[in-house]
Amino acid sequence: MNLIATVFLALLLSGQAFAGDENAVGSAACPRATTAWEQVANRDGVVIYNRTRAGSSLKEFKSVGLMDSPPSAVYAVLNDAKSYPSFMPYSAEVRILKQTDGAIVAYHRLALPLVDDRDYTLRSEHSKSSGPAGPVYHIHWKPANDLGPAQKPGVQRVKVCEGSWLLEPTGAGTTRATYLIYSDTGGAIPAVFANNASRVAIRKVFAAIRKEAHEPKYTSAKG
Repeated sequence: MNLIATVFLALLLSGQAFAGDENAVGSAACPRATTAWEQVANRDGVVIYNRTRAGSSLKEFKSVGLMDSPPSAVYAVLNDAKSYPSFMPYSAEVRILKQTDGAIVAYHRLALPLVDDRDYTLRSEHSKSSGPAGPVYHIHWKPANDLGPAQKPGVQRVKVCEGSWLLEPTGAGTTRATYLIYSDTGGAIPAVFANNASRVAIRKVFAAIRKEAHEPKYTSAKG
């Protein structure tokens, strides 16, 4: 498996996973991190950190970057999962299975070059709190494959995935976005490739969201 294909696996949004060693993570109940955050990249307006979790060769990633849109617009993009296939690379299908004021259960399928498609169902929780500069948005997700469709032949099921977004206002119409992700898409991909590819993928995720947040249907979103 070459590095480009590994990047394709890593390009997943809002809980979409980063590829790794199947033996590194065995269940959705991921172990606690055991090392401090270490900065590993600073490029394209995104600072990326990682840390190691006990019993895994994969890294947990934290990324912090500014977006030139207000938190309400960025949140509206992330909350519009059904539109992911229109702007997010390799997102082939999203089905909203259940939605309430504070949570969404959605099935996702990714069409990836050179490897099998990946799919998974996630349950994400959404909330808003008051910050000193305005509303702060929180999104957290975890696997919910038991609430989604059965696994299909030829499609590899992602079983380990957890993460979050934190969107904080930083001034006139800008957002400080913090993205955390820890996951395993499965497949015999060396962890060193997966971890390196994740840095590239994270920057692409930020770029896609920054661009999409300028669409009129999101700029009109209210905080």
